[in-house]
Amino acid sequence: MNVTNGNKTTSCQDETVCTLQIYRRLSVKPGQSCILRVPKEATAATVIKTALATLGLDTSKTYVLVEVQEYGGEEWVLQASDQPVQRVLLWPRKAQDKHPQSDGYFFALQEGSYDGSIQYDVMTSVRQEKVAQGLANRGFVTQQPQEYDDLCNLPELTEESILGTLRHRFHKQKIYTFASNILIAVNPFKFLPIYNPRYVKMYENHTLGKLEPHVFAIADAAFHTMLNKRVNQCIVISGESGSGKTQSTNFLIHCLTALSQKGYTSGVERTILGAGPVLEAFGNAKTAHNNNSSRFGKFIQVNYLESGVVRGAVVEKYLLEKCRLVSRGKTERNYHVFYYLLIGASEEEKDEFKLLHPEQYHYLKEEIPIVEDQAEMKHEFRRLHQAMEMVGFLPSTKKQIFSVLSAILYLGNVTYQPKDVGEGLKVGPDRVLYAISDLLKVKVELLVEALTTRKAMTANDTLILPYSLDEAITARDSMAKSLYSALFDWIVLRINHALLNKRDLEESVPCLSIGVLDIFGFEDFKTNSFEQFCINYANEQLQYYCNQRIFTLEQEEYRAEGITWHNIDYPDNIGCISLFSKKPTGLFYLLDEESNFPRATDSTLLEKFKQQHQDNPFFVQTPVREPAFVIQHFAGKVKYQIKDFREKNTDHMRPDIVALLRSSECSYLRQLIGANPVAVFRWGILRATIRTLAVFNEAGRSWAEKYPGNIYGSLIDFSFDRSEEGPLEAFEDIFTTFENKNLTDFLFHWINFLSLLHLHTKKKPPSISAQFQASLSKLLETLRKAEPFFVRCIRSNGDKREMHFDDALVLQQLRYTGMLQTVRIRRSGYGAKFTFKEFTDQFRVLLPKEISTPQQDITNLLTKMGLPRSSFQIGRTKVFLKESERQILQEALHKEVMRRIIILQRWFRACLMRKQYLREREGIITIQVLFVWLSRGFKKNAFSRPVVSKCFSCNDLPLLLSFTSLFGPKASGSHSNFPRVKSSATFPGPRRNPTIKISRATRVQEKWNASLDREITDSNELRHLDEFLGNQVCVDVYILLQLFERHLDFNSKVGFDTLVNPNIGYTTLMSGYQTRVSSLAGLKKASEVPLVVNLFQSVLDGFIRGELKRLEVDPLGHLFSTYQVTIMQSCDQCSSFIWGMEKAFMCSSCKMVCHKKCLSKITVNCTGHCDRKVSTAQTLHFGVPVCALVRTADSVPFVMEKMLVHVEMNGLYTEGIYRKSGSVCRAKELHHLLEKSPQAVSFDNYPIHTITGLVKQWLRELPDPLMTYSLYNDFLYAADLPEESERLRALYRKLDELPPPNFSTLERLIFHLVKVAKEEAHNRMSVNALAIVFAPCILRCPDSSDPLLSMKDINKTTLCVEILINEQTRRYNQKMEEIQQLENAEAMAVKQLKLRRQNTVRKYLCCTVHKIFCLSFRNDLAFRLPEFDQDSSDAENMDSESLVSSDSLLEDHCVSLDSEGQY
Repeated sequence: MNVTNGNKTTSCQDETVCTLQIYRRLSVKPGQSCILRVPKEATAATVIKTALATLGLDTSKTYVLVEVQEYGGEEWVLQASDQPVQRVLLWPRKAQDKHPQSDGYFFALQEGSYDGSIQYDVMTSVRQEKVAQGLANRGFVTQQPQEYDDLCNLPELTEESILGTLRHRFHKQKIYTFASNILIAVNPFKFLPIYNPRYVKMYENHTLGKLEPHVFAIADAAFHTMLNKRVNQCIVISGESGSGKTQSTNFLIHCLTALSQKGYTSGVERTILGAGPVLEAFGNAKTAHNNNSSRFGKFIQVNYLESGVVRGAVVEKYLLEKCRLVSRGKTERNYHVFYYLLIGASEEEKDEFKLLHPEQYHYLKEEIPIVEDQAEMKHEFRRLHQAMEMVGFLPSTKKQIFSVLSAILYLGNVTYQPKDVGEGLKVGPDRVLYAISDLLKVKVELLVEALTTRKAMTANDTLILPYSLDEAITARDSMAKSLYSALFDWIVLRINHALLNKRDLEESVPCLSIGVLDIFGFEDFKTNSFEQFCINYANEQLQYYCNQRIFTLEQEEYRAEGITWHNIDYPDNIGCISLFSKKPTGLFYLLDEESNFPRATDSTLLEKFKQQHQDNPFFVQTPVREPAFVIQHFAGKVKYQIKDFREKNTDHMRPDIVALLRSSECSYLRQLIGANPVAVFRWGILRATIRTLAVFNEAGRSWAEKYPGNIYGSLIDFSFDRSEEGPLEAFEDIFTTFENKNLTDFLFHWINFLSLLHLHTKKKPPSISAQFQASLSKLLETLRKAEPFFVRCIRSNGDKREMHFDDALVLQQLRYTGMLQTVRIRRSGYGAKFTFKEFTDQFRVLLPKEISTPQQDITNLLTKMGLPRSSFQIGRTKVFLKESERQILQEALHKEVMRRIIILQRWFRACLMRKQYLREREGIITIQVLFVWLSRGFKKNAFSRPVVSKCFSCNDLPLLLSFTSLFGPKASGSHSNFPRVKSSATFPGPRRNPTIKISRATRVQEKWNASLDREITDSNELRHLDEFLGNQVCVDVYILLQLFERHLDFNSKVGFDTLVNPNIGYTTLMSGYQTRVSSLAGLKKASEVPLVVNLFQSVLDGFIRGELKRLEVDPLGHLFSTYQVTIMQSCDQCSSFIWGMEKAFMCSSCKMVCHKKCLSKITVNCTGHCDRKVSTAQTLHFGVPVCALVRTADSVPFVMEKMLVHVEMNGLYTEGIYRKSGSVCRAKELHHLLEKSPQAVSFDNYPIHTITGLVKQWLRELPDPLMTYSLYNDFLYAADLPEESERLRALYRKLDELPPPNFSTLERLIFHLVKVAKEEAHNRMSVNALAIVFAPCILRCPDSSDPLLSMKDINKTTLCVEILINEQTRRYNQKMEEIQQLENAEAMAVKQLKLRRQNTVRKYLCCTVHKIFCLSFRNDLAFRLPEFDQDSSDAENMDSESLVSSDSLLEDHCVSLDSEGQY
């Protein structure tokens, strides 16, 4: 803070006027501030008012002045009466004199609420870091540990150091940490804005560990590892319940589909993204540990082509928790879908499905009433509707699903009472029974019978026995659980059917896959039952798999290769797995045995458990009378209640219920409980075919009755051939076709469930535990065939509190997962392994030419590079490297390859320059000889003819002619030194591109409300108007210039760019133009003034609409398009949430995401595009971004347009126009002239190959190629699509994402290449040849890419350019054909119209002449015979001419008719 007193500057302690520096908090421009001179007694209210006026802020809003000390660690909101200068006097001396924000003492002006409060959550983490660092340096707090994003880099590896690192990163909202290639994710119980599309782009194709740890980094590493190694990958997500596994799975699937589709969303990607919300709604629920807990396990396997394009996917589910449907804890809820339906349904849907309030259902009223999140559930119901549509559910199918859900809820409201007379139960209430009957389309009598009685089969008869009260309730709940389980399995089946690529049924294509495993986490509730028993066994198997991959297999490989290694001990859980599954005494097998005994109970089962495993250390004994047992899991001890173990293990749908549902009139419900899906599928084909035959037969009979005499042969014969096969045998080829496509693989779990319904078979269906073990074994077999990536999810606290880190809970999870041992083996082990052949193939460039002993040569290479001996080892058949050393080796390979490429380029250029030098030297000698010969004036006969013939050759003829044109005029006495040829220097400025437009539908908006009331306040808009009117033929630019001079008060020498704040309205311009035109027209042409003015008004209206479109669609260089959000994201403008399935806008260049309402509020330029304003003052035209060379987004750079026009006018018929190169010297000369003054350059003095070479040079020297580095991989993926139509559509969608200047220039270039290819017969440049030449110029890989890998992409880049040229050629030919047809139709119409006019006029003349002739004949026949003779001859001549004319017209008419028939 300074004071000013005359010319002296002193401290404010001595003066009354002080200087304050006020910073604006949350400003778009960092460091935006103002300097105020205020008196000492100035209050905070006065300072705020002055600062608002200085900064130009809205004075209607409420602002507060905040005093900030110590980097924002201490803040005070000053009251209106406080004096800021007095507060400054309490600051340190240095801060009093000058208080910049970097010193930590300053005033901040921030918008506050109307009550004067201020939001303190705006303090950034950077500021908090500065506070902590400053306090630590001063000794007030302990020094924070250094931050490590990889636990393997910790200097001291202990449990405390790992816990401290995770805690430190967690408090900084960095929830992800690496342990080599293992990702540790700590659940914050809060959404963080780090999952927007720009993060997907940021992590794309980056080595793991180069950037900050993120779940997207794991997805990208798995994706590119699959493509590079051609090996299937899997991502195993593990952790206990509430650790965030489901959310991590959603993020991974979102990233994998984004990496695959590259902006082009096909049906498979949409189905994959839509399947997640559907499965979550039907399979997730709120538990004590998690608000969105998966109550089933799922394994999503995404199949890819070898090029990285999604081919299909498969979803497998494991063990749905059916008991949750009928009972659960007090603080837990049922499945999400019930609440979504009841709260989010419309009034019509509630009436149709007979829905009640949630508290009116017995299955839902046990938990706490739902009040706080009803709005969220309504949104989730809309999201569910959209997701089901993405999966492929029709509206009728959704209605059937919701009807089944409503019927399941009504089943819980069924009550029982003993009958007044006799045995049995009364069931009711009636309204509930009728509601179930109507929803399931079954008869009420059959429903009551199934709910109250059961059938028992004897040898001779069938007995009907009534249920007891407990049995009836069990039967009711069993029906509800079985119906919901069947519905869930059917949904999974339909999702798999939608994810099945239809082309897989027709052809066999090699595919790769990435599997994402999201299985239920380890659970330990207050009451643990059969579900937790199976879930924890699955987690034991998963932990064993992780130990095998991380510890066992790796250490066995080290020992087999004979390298130096010290074994690392780790917790092994094989004993616990044997307790569950070892034959014949495993817990699962004992459970199946007891389930088969009719008189067994849960107590006898518990006794057998204790008897068989009383000495097992993993089986902990419990008191005798307690109906429970304890198992020592890897994650701790868990007590299981033995109640209902046997019943849940044999929870099959009862025969009476199956019979009831099969009697339903609803075919959908019968399909749910179908015994065999393959049989249902076969019957569906047969039924559809038979119905088709019946319809055709009926139509044939109707036609035969209507036209009885027109029957030719047999009426209808639909047999597939003329054989004598039976009617059903004709369909065997159809069944065989579908069965040979391995459809049963996709129906595996569906068959497992429905195998329980095989009531007619004598074999007993497998138990639930047996099915679960079989499916789990298949899952582990799939995982063993793939290379794994691991994501360890950690629950931060047990209370679901946001951003709360519970040290004890986290440490417990780190211990039982063996994280310390995992980090130790990852730290000591070798992450990169190569066989000798793989190493020599990949790094051959670094190795000697002759490799005799690979081991020794590889050792010498690694030692020569200076790698530590401990960072690599050479085994018997493999090379083991640390990951960091592998990256060093990869960088060295890249540098060596680039060095050799530069050497090759240097030698090649040297050869070309040597050749050019020899040619120029020979030409100079020839010119010198010729000059000497001409200077002697032929006086001396020094050069004989043989000498001349020796000095000159046929190749020197052009040079000789050019020399003669320079010196010849003096001898001949001509007055002109240059031929009179139209020079290309007269090339106009901006002009309309004569191209066939590439479709850009995403930037077209048809609806505009342009108004002439708009004012021009921007010099750019004025410049655009000048260019726009300069291209119009109908507007007199001289008149407009006079009007601009009058209203803007500047002369013609001043350009539009120099105007800072112009102010002219379109209405004023319009009225001035009308006045000027009226004065020029005068009285004679006053009637034409409105026509001219209206025409000019239409021109202005078109410009205004275009200007509004430019400002709205592409604000600040962004290219926004609609974007459907699949996972929760945050708006980059307002920072609020964007919920799943909502529509948002995303910039295709910088991946900025925002709401539609935030488009007009964006103030940040697009980082993916350059700023045109920065480079407009430069005069360079080569090596400059395209956007800096154009004034409007839809224009083409001047130099490029000028060269292309000259080539089209003069070089289309030149052979090898783009294959041959011109003179290097002439090219340099022309390059220099174009850089200096392109408008004054004449191309007529340069060979055509020199100009075409500069066209290619201009494209190659662009800092960012026309098709941009950012979209390079996208175009390659689009070129790899199998279907031609998909490939073309994907390419054009990616073209829409190009910046507008790049798009316009590429459009112009492609049209030019089309014109060149059209003259292939003369210039010998085919489409393929042009693509080979121009692909490296407009679609090249980034310089940071591996040159060896980029060599493999040459075919793809060439294919992309070739596809564009071919497609534009097709469109060009189509347009030309349409134009030709229109011209022919126009000529025909004109000819016919002319013919009809001639016939009408001549017919009228003939009739008139005939009448006159008859009248004159009667009056003058007797009196004027001499004159009659004279008139007769004239009349005869006229009649003969008219006759001849009529005949000719008739002939023309006939010819026109014939020609019309040809068209």
